Amino acid sequence: MALAADIMKGGFSAGSARAIQGEVNSAVTAAGSSISDATALTKSVSIVTAGTGGVQIPNGDIVDEVEINNLTASAITVYPPTGSQITALAASSGFLLAANTAVKVKKFTSTRWMGFLSA
Repeated sequence: MALAADIMKGGFSAGSARAIQGEVNSAVTAAGSSISDATALTKSVSIVTAGTGGVQIPNGDIVDEVEINNLTASAITVYPPTGSQITALAASSGFLLAANTAVKVKKFTSTRWMGFLSA
């Protein structure tokens, strides 16, 4: 994604540039033990700073992307929207995101998301 300053060079306002880049929630707590009680994410970038449970990505449009940064000391579970899949996992199944790692998930069909993990 381009820097906001670069987007504004194209004639966009600062507010439009931030909207294009997406919003950040910098203090997410992972909670719950299943998809039904995991913390629902609401922003395009989420920084998990507490908790040991799970987070659920929001449903979106095809080509939408969500970035999750796990800055906790333990793994958390990342769940898709209910009924959807991440990579080749079963529908509504989550995967463990290790401590101090990140994942970007991109929706590429009506029910499938692809995850791109950090090192």
